[in-house]
Amino acid sequence: MDIEETIKECEICLKQIKQHEPDPFYVNYFFERYVNLRDKAINGIFEEANRDFGLFLTVKITEKSFEEKAKSKDDKDAIIFSKWFQEKYIQEHGSQYPNFIDEISNFKNKFKKMPDLKIMIRARERYRDDISCEIKIQLKQEKLRSKAELDIEIKRQAPMFLEVVNHKRKERNEPKVEGNQIVASTFMDIGNHKDVEIVYAAEIYIPLIIRLVEESRKKIQELTK
Repeated sequence: MDIEETIKECEICLKQIKQHEPDPFYVNYFFERYVNLRDKAINGIFEEANRDFGLFLTVKITEKSFEEKAKSKDDKDAIIFSKWFQEKYIQEHGSQYPNFIDEISNFKNKFKKMPDLKIMIRARERYRDDISCEIKIQLKQEKLRSKAELDIEIKRQAPMFLEVVNHKRKERNEPKVEGNQIVASTFMDIGNHKDVEIVYAAEIYIPLIIRLVEESRKKIQELTK
C-alpha cells in the first residue's frame, strides 16, 4: 500500500468514526486503525526516502532506523533530510489537535492500547470555549445498549448543560443553545489535552499528513538532484 492509499484508508476510517458516533466500541476500533494508518503514512515517507537516497535499509523502515542508517553511512544529504523532517514535524505538531494525535500515537505504541474514551454532550454548532459535559451510560460489551438509553441520559443532563453553556454564550453575545441543538460525541483525554473531540481532531489532521508528505517529497527531490 503506497502513501496515497494509506491516506485514503485514513479518510475511510474517519467516515466510519462519524457513522458510529458516539458508540465507544466502534469509535475506538476505527480511531485506533486511523492512528495506525497515520503512523504507516509517516513511515512511508522514510520508505521513499530510503529508496531515493539509496540507503538500502534491511530492517523495518522508520524515522529512527532511517536516521541511524544515514549517520552510519555518513550520507550528508540523508542526514540533512532527517534533521529537516524532525524540525518540520515539531512545527506541524505545535498546535493542540495535531499534538493530541501525536500523543495518542505515542501512547498506543508504548502501552499497546488506546486511552479510554468518554461520551460527552456539546452544542451542535460550537463557539470558542464552549463547554462539554460527560454523560455516564451503561454499556453492553463496551457498546451502547440502545439509542433510546442515550437519548434519555442526554435529556436528563441537558438542563444543567444548557444553563452553563448559555451563561457563557450570553456574556459573549453569542447565539443561545436550544434543547434540540445538543449532540453526543466521543472525547478523549491525554497528557495536558482534556476533552478533545475525536472526530474533530482526526478530521483536521488529514490535511497535515498530506502536507507533510508533499513537502517531504519536495525536500527529497531537492537533495537528490
